[in-house]
Amino acid sequence: MKFAVVIEKAESNYSAFVPDLPGCIATGSTIEEVDTQIREAIEFYLEGMRQDGEEIPQPSSSVEYIEAR
Repeated sequence: MKFAVVIEKAESNYSAFVPDLPGCIATGSTIEEVDTQIREAIEFYLEGMRQDGEEIPQPSSSVEYIEAR
């Protein structure tokens, strides 16, 4: 299962969130760190859903870069 992840540059760090998993977020000092943190956050989030007997949502978000003129 693959989920879209959005990584944003903040003033002094990076943040990431998963549109299909509300509240699943992470931060890190570098892109590599936030990548590791969001992967762990997704695993933790899904584990919590399973423990609570909730259905895991199918990924539905997509990412596309659009060239602006």
